[in-house]
Amino acid sequence: MDENLIRRLLDFLDASPSCYHAVDNLVRRLEAEGYTRLRESEPWALAAGGRYFAVRGDSTLAAFRVPAAPVGFMLAAAHSDSPTYKVREEAEVPSAGGCVRLAVEPYGGMIARSWLDRPLSVAGRLVVRREGGIATRLVNVDRDLVVIPSVAIHLDREVNKGTALKANTDLLPLFGCGGETGRFRALLAEAAGVAEEDILSTELFLYPRTPGTVLGAEGEFIAAPRLDDLQCVFACLEGFLAAKEGGSVPVLCVFNNEEVGSGTRQGADSTFLTDVLERVSTALGRDWRTMAANSFMVSANNAHAVHPAHPELYDGVERPVLNGGVVLKYNANQKYTTDAVSGAVFRETCRAAGVPVQRYSNRADLPGGSTLGNISSAHLSIPTVDIGLPQLAMHASYEVAGSRDTADLVKVMTAYFGRSFRYLPDGGMTL
Repeated sequence: MDENLIRRLLDFLDASPSCYHAVDNLVRRLEAEGYTRLRESEPWALAAGGRYFAVRGDSTLAAFRVPAAPVGFMLAAAHSDSPTYKVREEAEVPSAGGCVRLAVEPYGGMIARSWLDRPLSVAGRLVVRREGGIATRLVNVDRDLVVIPSVAIHLDREVNKGTALKANTDLLPLFGCGGETGRFRALLAEAAGVAEEDILSTELFLYPRTPGTVLGAEGEFIAAPRLDDLQCVFACLEGFLAAKEGGSVPVLCVFNNEEVGSGTRQGADSTFLTDVLERVSTALGRDWRTMAANSFMVSANNAHAVHPAHPELYDGVERPVLNGGVVLKYNANQKYTTDAVSGAVFRETCRAAGVPVQRYSNRADLPGGSTLGNISSAHLSIPTVDIGLPQLAMHASYEVAGSRDTADLVKVMTAYFGRSFRYLPDGGMTL
């Protein structure tokens, strides 16, 4: 296990309580590495050897470098959001017993019971008034703030038989006692360093306060919030930054809203990625369609490791294990985009990098969810492979992964971003 790498991963997870903070951390890292921010609202002038990135909606990012004579794009996509609870604009709800709770609604599909009886807080962004207009501000109430208390077993004797939790009653976090409202907005203003009267609107989410950690008899596991999909974001970023220059433009893309279908202006179903790539091609004086035709994409989103208590839920053969290497995902109905060509390309990249590969397919009678690859390919029709790292407790507030797998993904993405994918006149392909 690379202890330094894991420590940096856990630090990144802890510093990214919302999708906005995750992308802000990426921006800070890229700027520290010499990357220049481009604005979609301004013309782009690119130079050979240049390093650039663009951000949309404070939560989606594309970073790229310009080699001397690029033939296409080598892309990787992951996502910045995770299942959680979004705090409503009118947040404070007077409740029984003189208590005040926060009004929330589910964002994405999560394991609801995993959010109970643990310290939580609130993070996200504010839209605030400023002279001449408005601006967004990140906010993180960086302390144990709220809790979602269970009903005592004495009052619900069926609780261990699977009591259903209702989002509008059972899952509202306890914020205060005494019945008075108005404190929440003041607390946000203080945390963001703005005047309360200047807060115009909010986009806030709950997050668990328990930090990520290494555990297991010999440190085999990591447990942390938001491993899906910030573990892939982190590993792809590390590989992107470490890669040597190849014959294609390396592009790291991190989308928001994957957990709710990607159908937003900053989601994978938006025009963001094609907008960026077309502008890059135009700025370089290259034909956009030719460059796109000589391109490849890795869709990186974590995969299901076989659960030690329930092996019956998995395919009999294609069932990844923790610390077994990067997972290549397949689905006959193309919920995952991997096909014979893209799977072979990625396997060859792993072989060259000395990284083990595992295959994942859903049990044939259990439909799985889709991810970034097949959504992006509706706008950018290039060979795409779906991969991920194996994990347990996916979509719980606290997830589990293997401590050795992150290094494997960093290693293969370092190799991948330094390569080129190109069609040959005889119909073959070269890497």
